[in-house]
Amino acid sequence: MTNIIPRAEYPRPQLKRSSYQVLNGEWDYATDKAGVSTPETYIGGENFNEKITVPFCRESILSGIGDTEFCKCVWYKKTITPNEDITGKRAILHIGACDYQTDVWVNGEHVGTHIGGYVSFSFDITDKIANTPFTVIIRAIDDTVSGAQPSGKQALRPNSYGCFYTRTTGIWQTVWLEYVEPTYVESIKYYPDIDNSKMNMTVKVKDGEGETVCVNASYNGKPVGTASGIVKCGYAKISLPLSELHLWEIGDAKLYDAEITVGNDKVQSYFGMREVGVKDGILYLNGKKVFMRLVLDQGFYPEGIYTAPTYEALKRDIDLSMSFGFNGARLHEKVFEPLFLEYCDRVGYIVWGEHANWGMDHTGDQLFSNFMQEWMEIVDRDFNHPAIIGWCPLNETPHDTDKRFTEALSTLTRTLDPTRAYIDASGWTHFEGVSDMEDLHDYEQEPKVFKAKIDALEEGIKMNLHEYFKSPDINYPAIPTFVSEYGGTWWAADRVGEDWADNQQDGWGYGNACKSIEEFYYRFDGLTSAIMDSKIMGGLCYTQLTDVEQEQNGLLTYDRQLKFDTEKLRATLTKKAAIEK
Repeated sequence: MTNIIPRAEYPRPQLKRSSYQVLNGEWDYATDKAGVSTPETYIGGENFNEKITVPFCRESILSGIGDTEFCKCVWYKKTITPNEDITGKRAILHIGACDYQTDVWVNGEHVGTHIGGYVSFSFDITDKIANTPFTVIIRAIDDTVSGAQPSGKQALRPNSYGCFYTRTTGIWQTVWLEYVEPTYVESIKYYPDIDNSKMNMTVKVKDGEGETVCVNASYNGKPVGTASGIVKCGYAKISLPLSELHLWEIGDAKLYDAEITVGNDKVQSYFGMREVGVKDGILYLNGKKVFMRLVLDQGFYPEGIYTAPTYEALKRDIDLSMSFGFNGARLHEKVFEPLFLEYCDRVGYIVWGEHANWGMDHTGDQLFSNFMQEWMEIVDRDFNHPAIIGWCPLNETPHDTDKRFTEALSTLTRTLDPTRAYIDASGWTHFEGVSDMEDLHDYEQEPKVFKAKIDALEEGIKMNLHEYFKSPDINYPAIPTFVSEYGGTWWAADRVGEDWADNQQDGWGYGNACKSIEEFYYRFDGLTSAIMDSKIMGGLCYTQLTDVEQEQNGLLTYDRQLKFDTEKLRATLTKKAAIEK
């Protein structure tokens, strides 16, 4: 263990205060693999016989434990001394993410429960503490194989296999305290109006009825707008005129800074002015066609599993992706942390937001309770990031997925956020009238065969995609215009040769492994060009950015080393697509 606080950066970049305390680092810890203990066993604090480094999950090397066996329950304990005088202030305990059901006790009193392993949550613990040290105990219950909870790409067997990887149990994002005024800004929603050079805002305020909320905006340090609104029923609605309009564009992320005050509370924020639209299955940004050059990013790390070891590691993944010529990513089967999204905002890197629906029974009632509730929290938390241009909560759902659920999820998402594009379920089972565009997944490895399929779609053939994919789990009510998974081309330089390519004993990928690096470049260019040269295709998403454990179809190794010539990949990806000509 070390005294250096890991991941100590401020974890919520769009609502920043100066008064906070990161609680990452060493915590007392206990493992209850069978999940049979009662709270009384641990509330007294006598059975914490291990140590763990937060915010890394127990399965990770960085946690100091590195135990990858199934575990249904874990316990954390820490005694905390506030880093400032908190007299007259509220104390809010924040947990960035904890998989899956979380209960929190402060000084022996239960303060709340949260269900969901992928989104941030908080509890007001003011009434449970004083300025003297206080003790926080956290329990996480995680039954990955139950079929009742989203688990994404976490392995449902004891060991990793295929495209399923090491599990994450318990805390995996920053734990922190925030000290706020009795009346304070709880959240902000930004609604850009680029036609009228205005930012319309809804500011949620705690205990501030009748108070005035003031907003001051600046661009590159220059004041460009001020406005205010009165809190009514907990919210202030504000229309902020901007004296200068600077549009947020791909690769050219012009952002405004904003300072929001109510009473003695002051927060720092930022926003981007941009507008998303879809026409004929093609994405438009600020009224202009966009060809989406995306990469599949699963957000796994060798030492941290779900958690990047440093903020620099988060940023480097995006920088490397952009160096290849990608302009964005599908954030796949995982909800990425706000600091990742912030860097996307700052460099103009577009992303699709997803949830981790794999692992769930798609026919059960828990879809409504365990999935939909957390999805609402995800959309709410990440609403303000201009980099997110669309939502796609489901991936490769089977044909017997509850149609009522898919339609309700669409209605819910569009009601919560009418400003972005929407796809109901990536790749497989689409329902008519639910999505703004339809996408397909195809891991055909022979470029000529792949091009023939794309050409058939371009000719207007609404293909029987049961036949196209030879699978009953496929339904497309319209012609897809976005190949949101392709490639997955298997290459491992340290295993190159006829024997490995033919036998493929020690890894996993799509199709047959390449026998030479020249064969990889042939496939990458041919498959990518087939999509980009199609007059109906508005985007692609290559599988994938990095290798992940045994899956060896990344453009980078799992430890983020280059596998290929960056300029060769960039030459293919930066050619003009047909819709751009």
